[in-house]
Amino acid sequence: MTRATSRGLAGRFALAAGLLGALGATAQTAEPLHTCFLYSNPIGESGWTYQHELARKELVAAMGNRITTKYVENIAEGPDAERVIRNFVQEGCKLIFTPSFGFMEPTLKVARTAPKVIFMNGTGYKTAANVGVYNARYFEGRYLEGVIAGAMSKSGTVGYVGAFPIPEVLQGVNAFAQGMRSVNPKAQLRLVWVNAWYDPGKERDAANALVKLGVDTLAYATSGVSIVTTGEEKGIYTLGYYSDMSRFGPKTHLTSVVQNWGGYYIKVVEDVLAGRWKSESVMGGLREGMIRMAPLNAAVPAELREKVARLEKDIAEGRLHPFAGPVLDQEGKVRVPAGQTISAADLANMNYLVQGVEGLLPKP
Repeated sequence: MTRATSRGLAGRFALAAGLLGALGATAQTAEPLHTCFLYSNPIGESGWTYQHELARKELVAAMGNRITTKYVENIAEGPDAERVIRNFVQEGCKLIFTPSFGFMEPTLKVARTAPKVIFMNGTGYKTAANVGVYNARYFEGRYLEGVIAGAMSKSGTVGYVGAFPIPEVLQGVNAFAQGMRSVNPKAQLRLVWVNAWYDPGKERDAANALVKLGVDTLAYATSGVSIVTTGEEKGIYTLGYYSDMSRFGPKTHLTSVVQNWGGYYIKVVEDVLAGRWKSESVMGGLREGMIRMAPLNAAVPAELREKVARLEKDIAEGRLHPFAGPVLDQEGKVRVPAGQTISAADLANMNYLVQGVEGLLPKP
């Protein structure tokens, strides 16, 4: 900012000093909001971290010089995460996004020591006065992918590579199975766990193992591209997650559940700048635009396209819920009675697999 000062009559010095003080206060008020992001995986070309990085770039484009941003990628969940978050605070970050379930506890720990800093933890569930959480109803898209898999699988046997058996992942597995069996009641979902969010070698090995078990379609909850590229190599249909994965499997990849965080990040920053931010737990989905379905592969027939479009609209407008009863678990226990819809609490604490899933939950 260019400031003009008067060097004329001595009587104007007091006025000039007052003006400079006012301008200094304005400059201090308009100081950019230093906003920092912690990523659990490498940014790469697709996946969880990639989508958050796209959102950061969208945020920068929208906010201009009202903010500055910084990110650190590929940080393990645990002590390393706490160290980086503390560094963010020491460097003057005033708004810190930590989009990973495993970052929840480190975020809360640091937040207790920095009450004037705002923290936003993605996919966690614990809030504090200066900590908000956000997540999405990914299971809505998973249900639609299950419908597609149930219709496209010739054998009725579909493979699913799970990351960690947390509620968010179980929601996706179970919604996929619900959608699949809404089309083919005899369809089976063969589930294996890799206990990693991002491990290309484990992901590829799991995909190959499932193919050997006879699956002709693959879905997954991990963040790499190995499962999609394996499907393309072997002529196996795949259903993707996080990003639009079609470029990695142009012939066999049917669609993806794509995450969109840009609009939400812009809203959070605008709220902070306006002084109206408050701690809350936010959950968005198809209706809010936090997730969307990637364009369908040309291999998907017109009738199925129309069906998926109708179901997507029904979910977005509240006429269809992937966990509308009856929902039975693997042992036949009724988890959601007929005529009811799963409660928010039961959804958030999901700890079972539904009928149609072949696989076990790892023991604690």
